Amino acid sequence: MTVVTKMKGFAAAAGLAATLMTGGATYALAEEVTLTMAVPDWPPTRIMKKFFDEQYKPKSGNTVKLDVDFIPWPDFYTRVNASLTSGEQKYNFIVSDSQWLGAFVEGGYYRKINDLLDADPEFKKTLMSVHPAPLAAYSTYPYKSANYYGFPQFPDVLVNFARADVLCNEEEQKNFQAKYGKKLPCTGEELDAMTWDDFKNVGEFFRRKKGEMLAGAPAEDDFYGIAFQAGKGYDFSSMQINGFIWQMGGNVWDETQAPTGQAEGVVNSPEAVAALEKYLSLLEYMPPVAKTGTMDIFKSDELFREGKVAMNIDWIGLGEASLDPKSSKVSDKLVFGQMPGTMGPDGKMIRWSNIGGQPFVLTTWTTPEQTTEAVEFVKWWLSNDIQHQFAAGGGQSAVKEVYEDPKYVTYRPWNRAWAPQLDWQKDVWHVPQFFELLTQQQDQFDLAITGKQDAKTTLDNIAKFQQDLLTNAGLIQ
Repeated sequence: MTVVTKMKGFAAAAGLAATLMTGGATYALAEEVTLTMAVPDWPPTRIMKKFFDEQYKPKSGNTVKLDVDFIPWPDFYTRVNASLTSGEQKYNFIVSDSQWLGAFVEGGYYRKINDLLDADPEFKKTLMSVHPAPLAAYSTYPYKSANYYGFPQFPDVLVNFARADVLCNEEEQKNFQAKYGKKLPCTGEELDAMTWDDFKNVGEFFRRKKGEMLAGAPAEDDFYGIAFQAGKGYDFSSMQINGFIWQMGGNVWDETQAPTGQAEGVVNSPEAVAALEKYLSLLEYMPPVAKTGTMDIFKSDELFREGKVAMNIDWIGLGEASLDPKSSKVSDKLVFGQMPGTMGPDGKMIRWSNIGGQPFVLTTWTTPEQTTEAVEFVKWWLSNDIQHQFAAGGGQSAVKEVYEDPKYVTYRPWNRAWAPQLDWQKDVWHVPQFFELLTQQQDQFDLAITGKQDAKTTLDNIAKFQQDLLTNAGLIQ
């Protein structure tokens, strides 16, 4: 090759590079971009990573890597908080609990995304098509404001996991009818119609010792009718108890009413006390571990999959393991319904519950290039095709066009209970003080769960603590 030829080659390459950089072509030269993400370690995030690895192709032409830290749920907040506040700037992406928004926005760690939405009307349209309950919970700070920080990753609700083989057994049906004068709930529709009193009856009826007859055969182990979360760790008992309080006409401290909204007289109202008493009364009919403070969502799920309870109230996000014969003794015996509700004075069911699930959030030190790739990933994730695949693989979608599609209910047996429950979801405490509120409340609930304290004393203590803390923070006048 002559010197002239070489020079012509260099000139052509330089010209191409200049064209790419000045917008003469659609994209710049391909680069490698890594997005580092912190996520809770459970099925919805594992599915997300699998989909990314198998299917995601960036439109930019860049090589985009998703480096994911899977962190156990009980340690998740502590680990993320330590990373953010230490200044290590490790994560670009976090699958955050909604309650963390206030603390980490005010700390300067979470990036506001309004500008990203305004720059892409189609993407904004997709986000605004998300059901309003998860959209407000996962995205907004202050709560229910027009300030957006999160993109929904996985929306979740509590549902009733149940054993059809036990509940539909002819002999059990006959005996239950004789004892309670009501039909033993067996189908999904019958589970939907259950009140907490019905749930209690199932718990009372199915307490069987090992060797006693259960659905026509000796029980292989001690058997119980019901289970739900009652764990001291993280937010496990609060997520269940809040639903009882809302359903029975009580309330938690409501940040949307700040600074006039109070904790004293609200958190410990007679309605709230009665709701906590109802919750505590049901522990009598559960496996003994329920009264130890260690009945978290994973323990109750384990008991159900081991075939030791007839019904378990738990998050849809844990549902996949119950369908897998490798991890579930009851995989072929399942029926699902909505979580039990409370009958209102008008004869209509009240189903308020604390929303689960999480949003994606971007950190403030994420570079413009990383931000661009992160947004493209989220757009792909929230696209109808991927959301349908996610739901078919065991996830859920709060994108209206997806969950209203008739085929959505065919993906998983719990999906029939999904959309009806969305309308009954509430959230709590997006404020920076959320972890202090949560930790004290969990400690107090644990004293009640383990029999060391009655319901009124528990809620009185919580109300006083919250009133003092929130007053000092200027959130209560």
